[in-house]
Amino acid sequence: MPDVSGMRDVSSVGPDGVDDSSTAADEPALARIALGLDSVRAAQRGRTAEARAGFEALWEELGEQDVFHRCVLAHYLADLQDDPRAELEWDLRALAAADSLTAERARTYEPAPQVRAFYPSLHLNLASDHLKLGEPDLAREQLERAVRSLDALPEDAFSAGIRTAVDELRQRLR
Repeated sequence: MPDVSGMRDVSSVGPDGVDDSSTAADEPALARIALGLDSVRAAQRGRTAEARAGFEALWEELGEQDVFHRCVLAHYLADLQDDPRAELEWDLRALAAADSLTAERARTYEPAPQVRAFYPSLHLNLASDHLKLGEPDLAREQLERAVRSLDALPEDAFSAGIRTAVDELRQRLR
C-alpha cells in the first residue's frame, strides 16, 4: 500500500478543483493571493496600470507587520512605475522592508529565504534608479553596495543575471 501520510485530504475539493473547506479566517488570505495573482497576470500582459492598482491595494492590506511580503511587493511595484522618482520611492520601500526583516522572521516562511540574498538586487535597482535620475554619484554608491553583497547570492541562473546586470551597470558608470 502506498504511503499517503503526507498527502492532504481532498474530500472537501469540489468539482471545480477548489477546496470548499476554507474557513472564514482563510478568506482574507485567499483574497490577497487572488489579488496578487491577478496583478501578476496583468503585469505579464503589459497592463501596468491595472497591475499597479492591484499591487498597491495589496500593499495597503498587508500592513506594516508583514515586512517580507512588503519587501517583495515593493520590489515588483518599483518595476511597474512610469516615473523614475516613483520607481526610486518603491525601491527605497523595498530596501526599508528588507532592512527590517530579521533572519528569525524570515525563517517563518517555507522555504526560508536568506534576507541577505535580497540586497544585491535591491541595491542594483537603486543604482539604476539614480542613474535614470541623472545622479551618477548616488548610482555608484548603490552599485558598490550591490557589489559588496554579491557573495550572498547562490550559484543559479537568477543570480548570474544579477551579477551580469551589476557588471553592465558598472561599465555604464565608468
